[in-house]
Amino acid sequence: MTDHTGALRLDNSMKLLARGRLVDATLSEKDYVIERDRLVEGAYPVYGERARGARVWDADGNEYLDYILAYGTIILGHADPAVTKAAQQEIEEGFSITLRKRTHIELAERLVRIIPGAERVFLLKTGSDATSAAVRLARAYTGRDRVVRWGYNGWHDWAAQRPGGIPDTVRTQVDTFRYNDLDDLRKVFRRHAGQVACLLLMPFELDSPEPGFLQGAIDLAHEHGALVVFDEMRSGFRVALGGAQELYGVRADLATFSKAMANGWAVSALTGRAEVMAMVGQTHISSTFYSNTVSMAAAVATIDQLADGTVLDRVRRLGVRLQSGLTELVGRHGVPARVRGVPQMPFLAFTHPDPGRSRAMQDAFFAETTRRGVLLHPTHHWFVCAATTDADLEHTLAACDAAFEVAAKVA
Repeated sequence: MTDHTGALRLDNSMKLLARGRLVDATLSEKDYVIERDRLVEGAYPVYGERARGARVWDADGNEYLDYILAYGTIILGHADPAVTKAAQQEIEEGFSITLRKRTHIELAERLVRIIPGAERVFLLKTGSDATSAAVRLARAYTGRDRVVRWGYNGWHDWAAQRPGGIPDTVRTQVDTFRYNDLDDLRKVFRRHAGQVACLLLMPFELDSPEPGFLQGAIDLAHEHGALVVFDEMRSGFRVALGGAQELYGVRADLATFSKAMANGWAVSALTGRAEVMAMVGQTHISSTFYSNTVSMAAAVATIDQLADGTVLDRVRRLGVRLQSGLTELVGRHGVPARVRGVPQMPFLAFTHPDPGRSRAMQDAFFAETTRRGVLLHPTHHWFVCAATTDADLEHTLAACDAAFEVAAKVA
């Protein structure tokens, strides 16, 4: 693990960053990173060299326990041997051969068995592909244009976080509402009665749904003739094999998945009722690389390891221990902070009433955990993977203990 006795050396990361800013548009414009994805500038590595299991090594050779996990795409651990073997075999056999391959069917069959309400599957490449396809099918099925959404749903025009380059005619067709507030959602539906094609939402982000909220939202949408789409990019294949629909006992019309489904390989899926999925014949959704089967083989290998529930139960139990340990440390140090999130996707939010002080404490805490070899995101919830060990968890809590001491001095 990274030596915590001195300053964290990030020389190679900084050199690569300087080179990248000359050619990489995502680095040359400082504002490319939206606020919720900002790290502590100068305290975090920017470039990595390799990753395995629960660990990642940066360009300077520093080793970290990884709780960012490529924003949730890793569930088993980096470079899982079984997943790698399945992908390599698919590569050796040829994976872009014009004809469809058996792997495509095998993955779709597994998804139909696993995902509640999945009668048909459309395999795509990215999360934004899948959620945008869901919106298009919902519009085709209902003959309506308006979308009501909540959470982070991708970068396409109807969901982008920033307005640049997006026609007003697109933006004005999209509404949002307050999470866990059925009255607020009801007002949106009443304001646009008969116009809403679908309600698209992440089942949860930092806070769990209140009892009855998800079913209430589904009922409200159906009452107004709209479809319901669950964006399960983060929750799918993490909180339960069948995602949040299985965990909370609810049923959406359509659901989208990616991230943990293939343990980091690029594939996504739109699943749902057969009559809605039949709209693929009434619109156009396509890409040259949707039929690439390497990531499909990786997804099959990932799902097969998750199938009996043992791995996901371990992830949940690790998350419970991490959240419990953090809660105890917050109380012991008296730092204004709150442990949030579900166990599989925990987070620590600093809650000082002065935003400036809160940000300073946050930055001090996360700079220290990084220096001690624990990679936690300061503004985006974290993820736990099955490769994390009990010893890793103890190291993580020890690093957090030391970081709380630093943060307390800022307060």
